[in-house]
Amino acid sequence: MSFKSKFLMIVLSASLAMYSIAGAWIATRAQQPANDPNAQQKIFESVLQHIQNDYVDEPNMEKVRAGALRGLAYGLDPYSTYLTQEQVKDYHAGAKSNQVGIGAELSQASSFLYVVAPVKGSPADQAGVRAGDVIEYIDGKATRDISLYDARQLLNGVVGTEVKLRILRSGARPLTLGVKRGTFRAPAAEAHMEQGRIGVLRINSLDGGEAADAKAKLQDLMKQGAQKIVIDLRSVAGGDIQEGVTVSNFFVREGAIAKTIGREQKVLKSFDADAKVTLFNGPAVVLIDSGTAGAAEVVASAFSETKRGDVVGEKSFGAGAEQELFTLRDGDGLLLTTVKWASGSGKPFLGEDRTHSGIAPTVEVKRPETAEAADVDDLAGGDEDKPNQPKPSAPSEPVVPKPQPDDIQLKKAIEILRDKPVQKAA
Repeated sequence: MSFKSKFLMIVLSASLAMYSIAGAWIATRAQQPANDPNAQQKIFESVLQHIQNDYVDEPNMEKVRAGALRGLAYGLDPYSTYLTQEQVKDYHAGAKSNQVGIGAELSQASSFLYVVAPVKGSPADQAGVRAGDVIEYIDGKATRDISLYDARQLLNGVVGTEVKLRILRSGARPLTLGVKRGTFRAPAAEAHMEQGRIGVLRINSLDGGEAADAKAKLQDLMKQGAQKIVIDLRSVAGGDIQEGVTVSNFFVREGAIAKTIGREQKVLKSFDADAKVTLFNGPAVVLIDSGTAGAAEVVASAFSETKRGDVVGEKSFGAGAEQELFTLRDGDGLLLTTVKWASGSGKPFLGEDRTHSGIAPTVEVKRPETAEAADVDDLAGGDEDKPNQPKPSAPSEPVVPKPQPDDIQLKKAIEILRDKPVQKAA
């Protein structure tokens, strides 16, 4: 055999060997589940080894560990987070701390701090913070790619002190708002009558004890002759799941209202309607928007799933989860979501992303200001490469009061009820 023939044979054999090895590797990867924790751990260990052996400087392994733990929690949901030893101490201090916030339910969207809804009457509400706002900077510190917990820590401070927020808002130039931190309480539920014996029950909060106030306002409407009810839950976020269940039960007579879900979709607790709690059997409609979240979603889902009445407005935000703090060996902590709130059928309000979160209305009615709402990434305006560089605030302009647009969502809810036959109240 000539030298040329031998050389070609060697090349061909080597190619076949490489092909076989590559094929075996691909087959192994294909057989290996993407969610295999052992495979992910090996990747993690490989990265750590490269940092130790190949990084140009002597790495600070304590910082590397902290960064890795933050990243692990960051990949779960907005509410799970890694805490330092100091943050663990602050967390345990809780209500004993002299730190107060601005009064807004917050989450994350596209790695930015997102305002689900300000609490009515809170410092944030009074300063002009709106549902759907993106807080880009807090006192000049970028909120992108920091945890929700860390962002809240930046917002908290001593009563009366001011925090400056750079806001990105759909349809408006970026603006800077000064918000004075302070204690606050959401106003009580409100009620009024519309033509056609239609009562409107506006709930401003579903924190502990608020259901009793909603009950009193509902009874007042019934005494005034209300035969149909609109329950306005727009921009009601957070709250207590039991309060949402109780308000639902004022209208829903039977069936499952809500559940709490644990690992592997295990039902931890089921909240069922109690006929003795029901107050109103007539036609009723629930109003929701993108600022509706948490306990208010309990009410909306109960109406939707039991066919009790229409849910009018825009898709809700999707929230409702409980966290547990696990203390680590060195005193740091992992605040981990261990429970999700869900509808009576077991569908969690908080999904894997915004698309799979929230409650869809049965009758969609978008307000003019949200009909053309921009994506969060579009609001950021291509600043992905320099998230930590503060930008100059827009020049302040005199605030000119704008005429309030018609509440088309409330109008639609009333229109739906006017077409419903009247039933006798219980």
